[in-house]
Amino acid sequence: MSAPFVTLDGLSYSTPDGRRLIDDLTLAFGPERIGLVGRNGVGKTTLIRLILGELTPAAGAVSIQGRIGVLRQMVEPPPAARVADLMGLGEPLSRLARLEAGAGDERDLAEADWTLPARLEAALVRVGLAGLDPLRRAASLSGGEATRAALAGLLVQAPDMLILDEPTNNLDAEARALVAEVLAQWRGGAIVVSHDRELLRQTDQILELSGLGARLYGGNYDLYAARKAQEQATAEQTLETAARDLARAGRDAQRDRERKARRDAGGRRFAARGSEPKILLGARAEQAENSGGRQNLLAERRREALSARLAEAQGAVEQVRRLGFDLPSCGLAAGRRVLTLDKVAYSLADGRRLFEDLSLDIAGPDRVAIVGPNGSGKTTLLKLASGEITPQAGTARRWVPAAVFDQQAAMLRPQETLREAFLRLNPDADANAAHAALARFLFRNSAADRRVASLSGGERLRAALACVLMARTPPQLLILDEPSNHLDLDSLAAVEVALRDYDGALLIVSHDRDFLAGVGVEREIRLNPG
Repeated sequence: MSAPFVTLDGLSYSTPDGRRLIDDLTLAFGPERIGLVGRNGVGKTTLIRLILGELTPAAGAVSIQGRIGVLRQMVEPPPAARVADLMGLGEPLSRLARLEAGAGDERDLAEADWTLPARLEAALVRVGLAGLDPLRRAASLSGGEATRAALAGLLVQAPDMLILDEPTNNLDAEARALVAEVLAQWRGGAIVVSHDRELLRQTDQILELSGLGARLYGGNYDLYAARKAQEQATAEQTLETAARDLARAGRDAQRDRERKARRDAGGRRFAARGSEPKILLGARAEQAENSGGRQNLLAERRREALSARLAEAQGAVEQVRRLGFDLPSCGLAAGRRVLTLDKVAYSLADGRRLFEDLSLDIAGPDRVAIVGPNGSGKTTLLKLASGEITPQAGTARRWVPAAVFDQQAAMLRPQETLREAFLRLNPDADANAAHAALARFLFRNSAADRRVASLSGGERLRAALACVLMARTPPQLLILDEPSNHLDLDSLAAVEVALRDYDGALLIVSHDRDFLAGVGVEREIRLNPG
């Protein structure tokens, strides 16, 4: 068996406010692909930063064997960086350029890799960037192109361990599929932090971080999800049974005490008549006392055993408030017209035509997805549907109340609290209604006083959903732009269930095929770059 590339030995880490995120974690990562999952805030990114040496553990150690390559969620090159620098190949390519120009030295000659240009071109072809000039300014690339270029650089460098930190969040469907394909063919080690279920299906194991610690599951995401659901159901049933048995033991003990009290009272009344010798009465009293003591001892031991069982069962069930909610009915009739786009056209300021003669009709609780590569006009189409912009040709008409959810939840203002946001968006509501609505989305008690700026991306979406969907008159059309990008797997599942049961219409832009299937999308409108 080959030696592991990364070894964690008794690793612990706490946040600056003292909250323990990682506690005495011992693990080894070798030449397998491991998906790292868990709720937002449970410590996934912290663990990656500890492995990379960006954070110092409170206890324990991280040992590295071999080379590690990283593909981060956001690839943001410095303004002056070239594509070659973005790929981590700036110096090796500069060395070859110096030698070809006759300006290299002996060190350049000794370290030159003459196979690099051919390997780089093959990697660029593999990521769909054939012919990309390594000397081009990296800042001129789109976000998706920058991620692809960084991935090409990793393919050329071929590290022993690959770390992918939410690499598909901002990619279109084609690029997401490409990353998944690269991972499927990767033969080194890999740690994949993601909620992209298609990407996680390419892994060999799933490492779950939770309030119960770290747990490794063999198999890809689908096997993990099935086993996790079965374990959760079994643990919750065991917990319910243990609590019921302990309650029954308490009732039995109380019943026995009441019986003994009645017998003791009868014995005292009998003794008061004086018909039995005192020595016999004393022996009977002693016998009853001993019997009662044994009974109490047995009852106490039973309660202790059942209490231990209950504590063990509670320890097997993570005590978190899971996101789950039922959306109120919006009352949309089956045949009610919702949205009409009639031969609309729109061009960008540079003259590029996004679409023309595009028509769309939505009626009743229809579910429609807008799909296509980045830059094809999907978000522009949502803005036309919401009325934020008007078409340059044709007509766009919305017939029912709608709410728009973008990736940044722009309806919320950074410096306001959640309660203030709810009351601003629902001026007919009072503070009690605001707290009740926010609580249904797990912003309970003092959490309603959190400022929007302090929320994670997933929490912002949750807060926006609470503010809009818990209104006195819920919207009948929800327009969602990449809603799944910042949700963890548990929250993603809950949002999917809620939107699937929502009785209004949905117009969604998403590259997440699992999400679109989960909310029950029935139609797709495909856009292509103009």
